[in-house]
Amino acid sequence: MMNEHRAQPDLLAPQAVLSRTAQDLAAKYIGVFSPQTVERYVFESYTALRRTAKIHTHLTSLAARFAADRLTALAQSSGALAKDVPEVLFVCVHNAGRSQMAAALLDHHARGRVHVRSAGSAPVHEINPAVTAAMAEIGIDLADEFPKPLTDDVVAAADCVVSMGCGDACVVYPGKRYLDWALDDPDGQPLEVVRAIRDDLDARVIALLTELTTPVAV
Repeated sequence: MMNEHRAQPDLLAPQAVLSRTAQDLAAKYIGVFSPQTVERYVFESYTALRRTAKIHTHLTSLAARFAADRLTALAQSSGALAKDVPEVLFVCVHNAGRSQMAAALLDHHARGRVHVRSAGSAPVHEINPAVTAAMAEIGIDLADEFPKPLTDDVVAAADCVVSMGCGDACVVYPGKRYLDWALDDPDGQPLEVVRAIRDDLDARVIALLTELTTPVAV
């Protein structure tokens, strides 16, 4: 019996938790998505995060957050959920450095005037510790953030997509603004270099925020 249990797929262990998560989210999205669609998003999100995770202890809760955000993005892009503020998506390769810093900085400065997401074309298992340290120096805590794979739903929901070194990974949708910011990758860099990248991003983010929140003259 013990050998049979060990031979079962790893996904069976968190299946009950994921099923409960799907039920909770399905109740939130009654009339927008079917329970089957919600369940598929929950399990797909878990599987996507599990590909790069080294520790699975909190993976189901992260998958719940990731699935909820993707469902919100899908509802926004389909018109089922109205956008109250501009949506900005930052994309880099690993979603462990530049895009995480940019998203956190914009969220910090915007104070609710813009909604921010980030993703990676090839995400890794954790945020770069030097990036976390550099952001902590200016009072921004990345402890609850995690690398996420780039998905079509978050691109479709964005009004502005900012890529940083991820090439042509983003799907191009008409009517969206696409920016490409050339910055050094903080991966493997000492803290002083990461600080310089952070400060460069901060200036760019403030300029972008001004553009997004300044009323257009009629």
